[in-house]
Amino acid sequence: MDIDAALADADIAVLWLDRADRPPPRAPLARDRRADLAVVGGGFTGLWAAILAKQRNPHLDVVLLEADLLGAGGSGRNGGFLSESLTHGLAHGVVRWPGELARLVALGRQNLREIGEFVRAEGIDADLRLCGRTSVATRPHEVGELSDEAELYREHGMAARFLGAGGMRADVASPTYRAGLRLPDAGGLVDPARLLWGLAAAAERLGVRLHENTPVRGLRRDRTGVRLRTPHGTVRAAGVVLGTSAFPAPLRSIRRYVLPIWDYVLVTEPLSEQQWASLRWRDRQGITDSGNHFHYYRPTPDGRILWGGHEPVYHFGGRTAAELARCDRAHRRLARHFFATFPQLEGVRFTHRWGGPIDSTTRFTPLFGCDRAVAYAVGYTGLGVAASRFGANTVLDLLWGEDTERTRLAMVRDRPVPFPPEPLRWPLVRYTTRALARADEDGGRRGRWLSLLDRRGLGLGS
Repeated sequence: MDIDAALADADIAVLWLDRADRPPPRAPLARDRRADLAVVGGGFTGLWAAILAKQRNPHLDVVLLEADLLGAGGSGRNGGFLSESLTHGLAHGVVRWPGELARLVALGRQNLREIGEFVRAEGIDADLRLCGRTSVATRPHEVGELSDEAELYREHGMAARFLGAGGMRADVASPTYRAGLRLPDAGGLVDPARLLWGLAAAAERLGVRLHENTPVRGLRRDRTGVRLRTPHGTVRAAGVVLGTSAFPAPLRSIRRYVLPIWDYVLVTEPLSEQQWASLRWRDRQGITDSGNHFHYYRPTPDGRILWGGHEPVYHFGGRTAAELARCDRAHRRLARHFFATFPQLEGVRFTHRWGGPIDSTTRFTPLFGCDRAVAYAVGYTGLGVAASRFGANTVLDLLWGEDTERTRLAMVRDRPVPFPPEPLRWPLVRYTTRALARADEDGGRRGRWLSLLDRRGLGLGS
């Protein structure tokens, strides 16, 4: 396989955002403003927070400030997987919050259902399909793990079908598959940019003022509320919600809890009918590998395959600069793995490639909090497309001092362990990602270092 030829025409561009009908930018903040609520960040968390705040109280004056364009961060750069999970998967939830897992499962499924209801009510054309997902085993030790996971899903009232190698390959044709776990009612897929643009339009219909290209350069609290300083003016607000994802938050105290991990993606040219037939893939569901370093992949609405994931990349100091979206080493590795998984697609070319930072915490679930009229939810670790709505609801509860089912959760009340500062952070993350790769190749055995991190509740970006 000629990897160079396959990548030769791939633009460094996000497929979802590379469209002629992309909405024109909203105007930056033009002068000093006052608001009841200011939202920092124009991704899913910020837009949901603005929408939900107006739904709770239509009389609120809400302004949203986005440093770049809506969707320029993780909300526009992801794979478009909708997950019902709030706990980074059931297995992780059993370990972290066994006593409240049933409630977390119910809240996650309710959250996903309400997203679908909102999208339908607002007429948002985002190709939202609750088609479930499939996890595949590509190594011997993952087969038993998937079988155990199937039982766990059934225990929590969700459909789960374990497939042996033959059954899995009959569903989606790859010689690498040893087994699979089909979860038909666990999440689905969406066009993330069209969802984001639809949410923005809905927010404006509710009266939210959206300002793009308006970075917040400073945050200061006083007796009257919070003052946000931007290059174009100051916003004074009674309360603030931060949805800054992997990017440095204006509230410095939360930065040590968030690790910006870069994830890379490829997208193929549209496949022919014959090529799709060679794959089978009748349900067109999203698929993930079961390893520590895993791929995620899915069909797109226009007949391509989006292929991303595998080894996370951390840059010293937590850099999130735009030029890091190009990583030839990561993109070449992804291309090799794509053709190893689907050798019948030899000769297919890629049209788009990109990268983006994911906001990870040491426990893989968000950090929630409120500090003197500034509330925040950051650290979704790759599952924020749907969980961001739950996070937005939760931070509004916290901001307004409401005692709710969400705010009583240990997952919300407790903080993850912070990451170590630089210069220690970078070598520890590198060492841990290599240990995770060794565990994949060593029958899943975690080794001393990973076992130590497990005991201390640390993940360091896995």
